[in-house]
Amino acid sequence: MGHSRPRPKHLAKKVLQIRRSLGISQGEMVKRLGVQELIDHTSISKYELDKNEPPLAILLAYARLAEIPVEQIIDDEIELTI
Repeated sequence: MGHSRPRPKHLAKKVLQIRRSLGISQGEMVKRLGVQELIDHTSISKYELDKNEPPLAILLAYARLAEIPVEQIIDDEIELTI
């Protein structure tokens, strides 16, 4: 069995920051991300509370929606610029 990879420490804070910068609800975030078939608003809550880590496809959707490189979201050394 392998070891799980380290989780970014600031990921939850950053996904919350993105949603708040857009001024939308968790339910609206699912719609804007275009991932209704994959997740619902409870998943957004879990990402923001650091209970679950978003899959790569969801992180890519966040980056595209915020018009930022995905590295800004996943790299703890980079500040979010939104």
